[in-house]
Amino acid sequence: MKKKIDPTLFDLCLGIFIYGIVFEIILLFFSRKVSYSVGLWIGVILAIAGSVHMWWCLNRGLEMASKDAAKTVGVNNLIRYLVIVVVIMILACTNLANPIFAFCGYMGMKVSAYLNPFIRRAREKVFKI
Repeated sequence: MKKKIDPTLFDLCLGIFIYGIVFEIILLFFSRKVSYSVGLWIGVILAIAGSVHMWWCLNRGLEMASKDAAKTVGVNNLIRYLVIVVVIMILACTNLANPIFAFCGYMGMKVSAYLNPFIRRAREKVFKI
């Protein structure tokens, strides 16, 4: 059985990825530090994973009773935030990547959510979907 991806989730993930590319171009213009780019892409990957997890959690919560749904959605939100905090803390304690740029990459989810109507129109024109 073939499942179709939710168009809103696809648009959100596409917007996060485009945000990452634009941010990377601007970042390379000002600095060539690899840790900045690695941090940015860790944040972008976290944003995409967080968006998919949020979509999954909300779809699951809609199928439950209201009392159970509120608890389940709340617990999943805490798990998602905990993962972000743990990853940022690991980046802050090691020299693997820059945690500030990881946070900037994660903020791509917010930017993509605000630009979602424009991304949807552009996707419909380009891909005829």
